[in-house]
Amino acid sequence: MKKRGLILSLSVTLLATSFLVACGGKDPNAGSGKSKTLIYGRGADSVGLDPSQQTDGESLKVTKQILDTLVDYKDDSTEVVPGLAEKWEKTPDGLTWTFTLKQGVKFHDGTPFNAEAVVFNFERWMDKKNPYHKGDFPYYGYMFGGFKGDKGHVMKSVTAVDANTVKFELAVPQGPFLNNLAMSSFGIGSPEAIKKDPEGVKFNQAPVGTGPFKFVEWKKNDSITLARNPDYYEKGLPKMDKVIFKSIPDNAARFTALKSGDIDMMDGLNPDDAKLVEADKKLQLKLRPGMNVGYLALNTTKKPFDKLEVRQAINLATNKKGIIESFFAGYAKPAVNPMPDVVWGFNKETQDYEYNLEKAKALLEKAGYPNGFEVEFYAMTEPRPYMPNGKKVAEFMQEDLKKIGVTAKIVTYDWQTYKDRVGKGEHQMALYGWTGDNGDPDNFLYVLLDKDNTRTPDAGNVAFYKNDTLHDVLIKAQQSTDQKARTDFYQKAQEIIKKDAPWVPLVHATVPEAARAEISGWIPHPTGSDKLLNVSMEK
Repeated sequence: MKKRGLILSLSVTLLATSFLVACGGKDPNAGSGKSKTLIYGRGADSVGLDPSQQTDGESLKVTKQILDTLVDYKDDSTEVVPGLAEKWEKTPDGLTWTFTLKQGVKFHDGTPFNAEAVVFNFERWMDKKNPYHKGDFPYYGYMFGGFKGDKGHVMKSVTAVDANTVKFELAVPQGPFLNNLAMSSFGIGSPEAIKKDPEGVKFNQAPVGTGPFKFVEWKKNDSITLARNPDYYEKGLPKMDKVIFKSIPDNAARFTALKSGDIDMMDGLNPDDAKLVEADKKLQLKLRPGMNVGYLALNTTKKPFDKLEVRQAINLATNKKGIIESFFAGYAKPAVNPMPDVVWGFNKETQDYEYNLEKAKALLEKAGYPNGFEVEFYAMTEPRPYMPNGKKVAEFMQEDLKKIGVTAKIVTYDWQTYKDRVGKGEHQMALYGWTGDNGDPDNFLYVLLDKDNTRTPDAGNVAFYKNDTLHDVLIKAQQSTDQKARTDFYQKAQEIIKKDAPWVPLVHATVPEAARAEISGWIPHPTGSDKLLNVSMEK
């Protein structure tokens, strides 16, 4: 699925100065004192660049550099720290949050960042009647219980107290509220830029934020170029003049580009190549913490997965240990629950389904499929952090399914089409995955498995699994601000999910990535979206 060969150069007009940028090679001025260019090799292009409209990591890792959020995460964890807001306070009942904003901050178009800008963005996201609410805004719906007027919508109002103070009134307390606000999806965009583009098309292609880098150019399926924001409010940052996100779909070709110096850093390293990186003095290995899950979603609204016994049989026919040994080179652990044990609230008592083909066949017979069945098996082709080679994993699973009478036809699409079709529920079963956004169990269990998030066309719950008891537990957990109580709720939720088997949880991957030895300041973040403002390159 990747192209090998020479990487073409392209011309980029940057800040009124024309100079040649080799999107797969070095800027001729790099290291000369004229320009410092960082080239980040990745496996797929972004879907869009308005973070409020996107759910894929390839989009958010770029928008993280362009749009800042009210609060942020530490460089190496999901602990919340100040962002565009320098401080905040909440009332004892958890219903009112007041944020004091940094002063003197400007958007890339020169317009001021202030409380009214924050209100404008939230009203755009939350209110379907807002003239600038053009699109699906999936993460807003996932994290805040739908939209204004929807049953269960958390946000009551967002108001500007004065130019530098914003007040959020909630309808109900929300335990993960602060962590939610730090997510890249809630990056604050320039109201003036959005008003010039009422349909949201241009903003999705060329966003305007307050971040350390400005958008310059996007060559579809090739590269996205960003330039240093000279007016960034954290003085002396960022350290690079330009960042180029270069799409090189094939993992091996991307690794070759790193070794030859055509790119400076890369994700999607084949796990087997990690040892080669460690042995090469010109390179350095980075390990991204495994706050993720790779899974097989069983569409519970489509036969035969509307039957519990069938879903349990597929679990019994899955050799997780074999998958990890064959495709992850030890950089993964078997997934028992939908969330990894690095997230608090993980249920250590959950018993996984054993790998047992005879029991699987017996369950299929009980479900009325003594001779098995035929099924379409969706598998992604682009490498994902939780699934370096989805097609090969699907082929491996296909062989075991054949042994229990299930004939699985593997279906593939490009990543954008794949996401679209799965989000609409067109699959019977599909390999999919998730990298946690905020370190809270809610971000895994509610977003990925609650009935609220079966909304199409951007379903977060792509098993389309609905369980009212689970919903009640997850909403109670979400509305509690006591972590011990929330932990109890989430452990109960994991028990319910395991029994109902809407997924086959496959792996939690520790993701190997690589960079040139001279790169410093790169800290792979658990969320998959790294801050590049501190990255530098010493020749």
